[in-house]
Amino acid sequence: MTESDPGFRSNGHRLGALTGRDGADRRRGMRGRLQRAVLYGGGFLGPFGGSVVASVLPEIGDDLGVSPSAAASSLTAYLLPFAALMLFSGTLGARWGRVRTVRIAYGVYFAASAACVLAPTFAVFMVARVVQGSANSFTTPLLMASLAAVTPRARLGRALGVFGAFQAAGQACAPLVGGLAAEIDWRLAFAVIAVVAAVMGAIGLPTPREPGAASTPRLRDALTLPVLRTGVVALLGWGALGGLNFLVAFRAEDVFGLSPTTRGLVLTGFGIAGIVTARAVGGAIDRVGSYRAIVIGALSGAALVTVVGTVPSVAALAAGWFLAGMSAQFVLVAVNAAVLGSGARNSSGAVSVVQAFRFSGNALAPLALTPVYGWSPAASFVLPAVLLAVAAPMAMPRTRGRSGGRR
Repeated sequence: MTESDPGFRSNGHRLGALTGRDGADRRRGMRGRLQRAVLYGGGFLGPFGGSVVASVLPEIGDDLGVSPSAAASSLTAYLLPFAALMLFSGTLGARWGRVRTVRIAYGVYFAASAACVLAPTFAVFMVARVVQGSANSFTTPLLMASLAAVTPRARLGRALGVFGAFQAAGQACAPLVGGLAAEIDWRLAFAVIAVVAAVMGAIGLPTPREPGAASTPRLRDALTLPVLRTGVVALLGWGALGGLNFLVAFRAEDVFGLSPTTRGLVLTGFGIAGIVTARAVGGAIDRVGSYRAIVIGALSGAALVTVVGTVPSVAALAAGWFLAGMSAQFVLVAVNAAVLGSGARNSSGAVSVVQAFRFSGNALAPLALTPVYGWSPAASFVLPAVLLAVAAPMAMPRTRGRSGGRR
C-alpha cells in the first residue's frame, strides 16, 4: 500500500484522530489531577494564611509602627470575618456556582495578599487581612462540598481526613514559614501566599454537576435542626480541644517554666498529630460512622484535656496534647462527613454553617476560659472536658449510614 492509496490515507486519518484523542485525554487527565490537588491545597492555604503572622508580630509591629500586641489584632482581623461570613458563604457560593465562586475568591485572596506585601501603614495591612479572611470564607466550605461531590460516599471520610490533614499542616507550618521569611523580610510570606492563590485560581476545581434553577440553594435548607446540632458539636469539639492551646501555653509557662521555643514545640504537637493521623481517622469514620466517631473523639479528648490540665508532668503535658490532636480529628472529620454525606439539599451551605460554629468555638474559648484560669487553672481544663464528654455525644444527630451517621 502506498501513500497515494485511498486506504492508506484513510488509515492515516484514523490514526491521527486516535492520537489526537489520546493527547486530549491525557491533558484532561492531567488537568483533573491538578484540579483535585487544588481541593486539598486550598485546605492548606486557608489556615496557613490566617496563622502566618503568629510568629512575626514583633517584626510587623516594628515595620508598621505599632506594638506587638496591636499587631496581634491582625489574627482577629482574619478570623472574625472568616467565621461570620461562613454562616452564609457556602449557600451563596453554591447559588453562584462553586467553580466560579472559588476562582473569584482566589483572585480576591491574591489581591489582598499583594496588598499585605505592599501595605505602607498598619491600617492598610488590617484592611487587607479582613479581605483575606472574607475571601477564605468563600473557599473552605465550597472546597469541601466539591470534594464530597467527586468522592464516592464510601470513601468520603478518608477524603475529608486528608483534607483535614492539609488544614492541620497549614496551621502547623505557618509560624515556621513566617519566621523563616522574617529572617529576610516578613512581607515575603505574603508574596508566596499571593503566588499560590493566583496559581490555584488559574487551575480551578473539578466541575461536578451544579444544581439547576429548580433547586437553587437556600439558606433555610442549611439552617435545619440536624445541621445546627452538628454545628454545636463542632463548636464544642474545637473550642474544648484546639481552642485550648492558649491555656496549654499558660500552664507550660506558669507551672513548668518552659521557654517560648519549648512552648511552641509543645503546641505544634497538636497539629502534627492531625497531619499524621487524619487519613487513618477518616478511614475509621468510613467504617464505624460519624456518631460513633464523635463519641470516640469526645470521650478520649475529654480524658486527654484533663490530663494536660492537671497532671504535674511536662511529659504528660506534651504527650497528652499530641494525642488530643488525634481526638480532635475524630470530631472534626466526623461532623464534616455527617453533613456532606447526609444528602442535604444545600450541602455547601450546611458545611459552611458547621464550619462557622467550629471557628466560633475557637474565638469564644479564650473569652470564656481565661477568667476561669485566673480563678482555678485546673477548672479551666476540666470544665470544657466535661462539656465535651457529655454535651457533644448528646447533641450529635443519630442519622443512619456510614460517613453520614451510625451504621
